[in-house]
Amino acid sequence: MTITQTDPLTLPALMEPDNPLWRYALACWQKPELAETCLDLQAQGWSVTRILCAGWLGVNGRTFTGIEDAKVTEWREHVTGRIRSARKSIPRDHGPTQELRSALAKAELQAEQTELALAWQTLYERNPEVASMQNCTTVTVQNLLSAAPLTTRELHPMTQITKLAGLLAEHSPRSTEPC
Repeated sequence: MTITQTDPLTLPALMEPDNPLWRYALACWQKPELAETCLDLQAQGWSVTRILCAGWLGVNGRTFTGIEDAKVTEWREHVTGRIRSARKSIPRDHGPTQELRSALAKAELQAEQTELALAWQTLYERNPEVASMQNCTTVTVQNLLSAAPLTTRELHPMTQITKLAGLLAEHSPRSTEPC
């Protein structure tokens, strides 16, 4: 077996892992229907980080440009994705490997927190536009369309996107009011 050595990723010296985006993600994950929808979309090629960024920006009245910092993408590909792949390779109910699967699940959560911390650093500067007089759900629908993978944008009916936007916007007291 040949293992290719890659150089360590270059990360910012200072990051804020416990930021408003992370807290929003944790609140969203408490809703089983929302978590299940995100995981279903992830299996179809979506990035849960992009979904959560689109939702968080939407509840804060900001539009998502769809542009993501290269460090976020690089981290997702080289760290989060690989840990997730390793975890999924281990059968859920295989007793002798349960401790390893559990450790990988914990590492995956930490990798996701780092991914969101990287996203948080550039979220506002890359998405400066404030939506005017639209409710949070409407802004979030537009944001989700920007977050969708290019290869699958046309495959998702607007009803599914609107439902997801509504679930994401529930974490805003202004979901039906202008943002």
